Amino acid sequence: MTTKTIKVDYLARVEGEGALDLHIEDGAVKAANLRIFEPPRFFEAFLRGRGYMELPDIVARICGICPVAYQMGAVQAVERAFGIEVGGQLRTLRRLLYCGEWIESHALHVVMLHAPDFLGYPDAIRMAEKHGDVVRSGLAVKKAGNALMCLLGGREIHPVNVRPGGFYRLPTKAELAPMGEELKRARDQAFDLVRWTSTLPIPDFEQDYEFVAMRHESEYPITGGRLVSSRGIDIDIGDFENEFEERHVPHSTALHAMVKQRGAYLVGPLARYALNSQLLPETIQSLAREAGLGPVCNNPFRSIVVRALEVAFACEEAVRLIGEYELPEAATVPFEPRAGTGFGCTEAPRGICWHRYDFEEDGTIRAARIVPPTSQNQPSIEADLAAVAGSLVEADDDVIRDRCEQTIRNYDPCISCSAHFLKLSVHRS
Repeated sequence: MTTKTIKVDYLARVEGEGALDLHIEDGAVKAANLRIFEPPRFFEAFLRGRGYMELPDIVARICGICPVAYQMGAVQAVERAFGIEVGGQLRTLRRLLYCGEWIESHALHVVMLHAPDFLGYPDAIRMAEKHGDVVRSGLAVKKAGNALMCLLGGREIHPVNVRPGGFYRLPTKAELAPMGEELKRARDQAFDLVRWTSTLPIPDFEQDYEFVAMRHESEYPITGGRLVSSRGIDIDIGDFENEFEERHVPHSTALHAMVKQRGAYLVGPLARYALNSQLLPETIQSLAREAGLGPVCNNPFRSIVVRALEVAFACEEAVRLIGEYELPEAATVPFEPRAGTGFGCTEAPRGICWHRYDFEEDGTIRAARIVPPTSQNQPSIEADLAAVAGSLVEADDDVIRDRCEQTIRNYDPCISCSAHFLKLSVHRS
């Protein structure tokens, strides 16, 4: 019997601290474990006893890259529990703010974290020596997304302007007009970014995923809709726990989410695109065809193209929303707290981010549960790792390591908000 263990102690170019263990025995992958070893941060526990008005600002601290995702899920849950309807231009502004998050998060991942994999560079700084125009353009697009978050959210990191019922402050049309011009420039750059990513040397690899995403009757999903899957799930967000479950695994401090009775599923750009591509504007659908994308993409390595496509869409959508904006009469919808349970779910850049909160009569939080995208994708990541490594068992350890790291980065996993360089240990027997 021949066995080999490949360990990646610190994953590079992902947001957070994680590692990879591969166990190969007699030419077959016996285990592929994505180890998340960061200590738990206990957000759900210390939300208990807090007031509902504190909730959006606290959960925004869960992530510095996608704070809006947590804020929106939280305020939606409050509003659903208290019977609040937020529509019209207030809903428009929330979608616009979320566009900013999609733009900055996706652009960061595509150019700075993921593209170097395909071209053989250790990082984006080295890649910029020959692809400086792409890196500069990608950072300019990200800057536009950050500016939009700052304008609508009060600041670009952990925004503070979102509240149950609406916003604390509304932007004027005059304030939004220059932002619209900046986003038009970013849109053109994003279109070019899609075309560039489509030329990257992408491995030929496909998986049979169960895609899970939100679906809205009239718009590409960002801030609302029902939960659907490619294998028949079609539920209200309040029924999430009837169809999905989380399990503890020994090698991870993050729970693994599964479809009950079936197993792993995939959330994020590939899932959104597969389940909703027909709702994209014709300009974006045409761009997708130009980039070689069909209506469904099962190759996780091509997620870089779909992410870039969503950047282009978010820029175009933001331009449209700004052009149609009219200042609402009030920044918030009036309401009174009440006892109840509220659910929220939106499409974070990495996939659905689901919330449930139980409230006391005065709005105090009695219990909280948050299911982020990366924990939902972990089983699919490990399945991809096993399949990819299984096709490379005779290759050098460095080759296996590099392709497995690239496989993980296909998902843009948000473990937290830091990155470390790579160390590899190989144990043979």
